[in-house]
Amino acid sequence: MFDVTVSRQVLGGATRSQSQNRYLLVAAAIWLILIAFFIRNEWPWANVIFSIATTAGLIAALAALSGRLMFATVVATAQVIIVSLSAIVKLKTMDMLVHAYDLFFYFRSLSTVTYLAKSFPLYAYGLMSALLATVIAGFVMYRLDPLRVSRVKAALLAPVFFGIGMIALNSIGERRHMHLYYENRFLSTYYGSWPETIRTLMSGTLLEAAPQASGPPLAPFDNCATPGRKPHIIMIHQESIVPLSHFKGLDYDRSVDPFFKSFDGKLHKMRVETYGGASWLTEFSVLAGVSTHSFGSMRQFVQAFMEGKVRETVPQKLKQCGYRNVLFYPMMKNFVSNARFYESIDLKEIFDMKDQKAPTTNERDRFYYGNALDEIGRHLTSSDKPLFTFIQTMSGHWPYDATFFPEENVRGGPPGSHPELHEYMRRISLAARDYAWLTSELKRRFPKESFVIVNYGDHQPSATRMLIGKPLDTEVEDIPLTQDDPGFLTYYSVQTQNWNAPPLPKHDIVDVPYLGAILFKSAGLPLSEAYRERTRLMDACDGRYHRCANEKAILAFHRKLIDAGIMQSR
Repeated sequence: MFDVTVSRQVLGGATRSQSQNRYLLVAAAIWLILIAFFIRNEWPWANVIFSIATTAGLIAALAALSGRLMFATVVATAQVIIVSLSAIVKLKTMDMLVHAYDLFFYFRSLSTVTYLAKSFPLYAYGLMSALLATVIAGFVMYRLDPLRVSRVKAALLAPVFFGIGMIALNSIGERRHMHLYYENRFLSTYYGSWPETIRTLMSGTLLEAAPQASGPPLAPFDNCATPGRKPHIIMIHQESIVPLSHFKGLDYDRSVDPFFKSFDGKLHKMRVETYGGASWLTEFSVLAGVSTHSFGSMRQFVQAFMEGKVRETVPQKLKQCGYRNVLFYPMMKNFVSNARFYESIDLKEIFDMKDQKAPTTNERDRFYYGNALDEIGRHLTSSDKPLFTFIQTMSGHWPYDATFFPEENVRGGPPGSHPELHEYMRRISLAARDYAWLTSELKRRFPKESFVIVNYGDHQPSATRMLIGKPLDTEVEDIPLTQDDPGFLTYYSVQTQNWNAPPLPKHDIVDVPYLGAILFKSAGLPLSEAYRERTRLMDACDGRYHRCANEKAILAFHRKLIDAGIMQSR
């Protein structure tokens, strides 16, 4: 593979063949250990080949620069070790593997490095020690390495290896939305994130935006004065819930229809940006008012990379308006790095699974509603502030091969239904029953208080794939969907208690980034210039956002967000 020669001067008299054999044996041993490591940790074969070929390409590139094979092998191996250990630590502390953009995200400034060192001193010192050890080992090996290779041949081999790696990467297919949060494929994940990182660095921004925007800049929001008292706001993130009326010809229990309708008696459709999972994408669009598609291939990690980089989110604006913000979360709060993002947008009071004393991560909705109602009661006895309560439910969550709360007598699918669909329809009936209980309890416990309740489906479940014409034997993350596919349609509803809300948008379908603006208008809160622009764009684009016919208007809006400091783009 490499044309290896040995320097007599470095060897100090040792025979050419003895030294060559000794160092080649060591290098071969290292390569075999790396291959065994990749087979054990990067399976299946496409990931293994991608990891081996990319590492070999790195060794060839280093050999082309240095002319030394052993030096290149040692430095590349040290990189494998550092990335793997860093991925283990990051997964443990942040529930996310190492992404190539981390190098620019976490080490972009001295203040960020200082923060990391103070927050995780043991890991920070360990990383610095590993980097120092790599530098020392590289220096020593550069001086002692007797193996010489042709720089030209190494330079020619590097793109060959990288090309093999790219072929293997392309054969893997689209990255699964949970990939960076669960799977222990440390090196293939890191290597595979470099193309999108390079594209992001070349574009100069995480968020797609016009080079410049015309017109006046967006002024900061600093006035939330409204006459009279503000209503309490409850926002309910209905996990995997979709109106069954979306599916024409489906026989289902029509008594669940009011669950999805708003105070105007109408069903309002909403287009989300994920199917069957990745709820955090819908969360981000709702809370930040921006499409995750506008972050390109980096969108799966948008909450992690936008931590501390976005202002005027729904919770931040509500805090400016005097609200206390609380979140009832069914998982542990650090799930997929969510807590850090929540806290950065003033959603700091998080009642997670542990705080709510939840027996499992998949309780029926009434459990979370009951905890929220108790907290509302405590709040009203101790504070005059309006309250924003964000509740995430779990009744609609998979798997659908077991009966959820079998003691509850609720209707499922008609005779002959697919077992998953039958169970999912049971979940809809149970969710509708629990939501009706919540609204009745609000009236019973707090009859004089004003409430605005915004309720939305975060994405469709895998159980609907048979209703939208998708293959049953396909994994949910592999189901082919275009951005206009009916599989992205859910709903939003607005209900009120002791409150008169203005009419809701008349668009047939509203894209998810506009839901925050709808919430503010429904609660009678003044809109910042950014949210006024969102409502204008919603009307101008007939409810569309990322696929707005006037794409330039959306990109110009993003540029205004960046210029105003509402969104940091790097």
